[in-house]
Amino acid sequence: MSNKKIIQTLEKQLADFIEMNQTSEMDFSTEIKALKEKIKHLSRPEEVVEVATAWKKVQAARDKQRLSTLAYIEGLTEVFIELHGDRLFSDDAAIVGGIGTINGQAVTIIGHQKGKNTVENIKRNFGMPHPEGYRKALRLMKQAEKFGRPILCFIDTPGAYCGLGAEERGQGEAIAKNLIEMAALKVPVISIVIGEGGSGGALALGVADRVWMLENSIYSVLSPEGFASILWKDASRASEAAGVMKITAEDLSAFNLVDGVIEEADWKNKESCQVFLSDLKEKISLEFKELSLLPLETLCNERYLKFREMGVFNA
Repeated sequence: MSNKKIIQTLEKQLADFIEMNQTSEMDFSTEIKALKEKIKHLSRPEEVVEVATAWKKVQAARDKQRLSTLAYIEGLTEVFIELHGDRLFSDDAAIVGGIGTINGQAVTIIGHQKGKNTVENIKRNFGMPHPEGYRKALRLMKQAEKFGRPILCFIDTPGAYCGLGAEERGQGEAIAKNLIEMAALKVPVISIVIGEGGSGGALALGVADRVWMLENSIYSVLSPEGFASILWKDASRASEAAGVMKITAEDLSAFNLVDGVIEEADWKNKESCQVFLSDLKEKISLEFKELSLLPLETLCNERYLKFREMGVFNA
């Protein structure tokens, strides 16, 4: 919904409340005042730009032209061996992971995986992991810790799957355990938001020494549609919600919630993608080298305190 249509909708609601205030015994002055403020707020040119920009970035983050985790793995590694299963229930195709080399350095790589078409999305559950996906990720992380391999995570999910089976198998516990265990991993961890970073489903791969976002990615407590449905009971106001939520890389960088914003490639241009991957490869390699110089106690303490200040850990 465009900002102009949002204002028109609010104006209609305002007229209804004014009429009810005049014809009924109930007092709607609070609602009338709130609607007037909202209309005034959205009518300012800068707010129109803010809403439009945020929603544009939400759409860009969901664009199927973007590289998936497997495409990043192919472009960044010289060798990669995918590993499967959580050793408890099954293998979740919404999360992929394994061991690869980046500039000759062994690295454990884990990430959400979406599909490019309907068949692939059904197989990958649209990038929404079940608890076994997060348990697979944690298994690979603990294996990396055992052998001293740094960990690279790619985040791209609307959120963890909220189906009955996932809840029965302990979705919340699986995510919470990942947060706790990742905070204490005795190896360097880098997480990159490459598309959508939705809720705890994203954060379960996001407790890292360095958290980077691509410039057109988003990272939020829930989707704009979900936000609009809960706050305004109207999912069609998702574009307005996107502007309110402060979910873009620029917003989160300004709040010091991420450590860096990465300029994107033109995803439709193969040469541009190759240059982007080459630059990212060097950036990751250099960052792992710098993190590896820190004493393990310092590495873990700084990671924990970073997320403690954000309110992720309340103990």
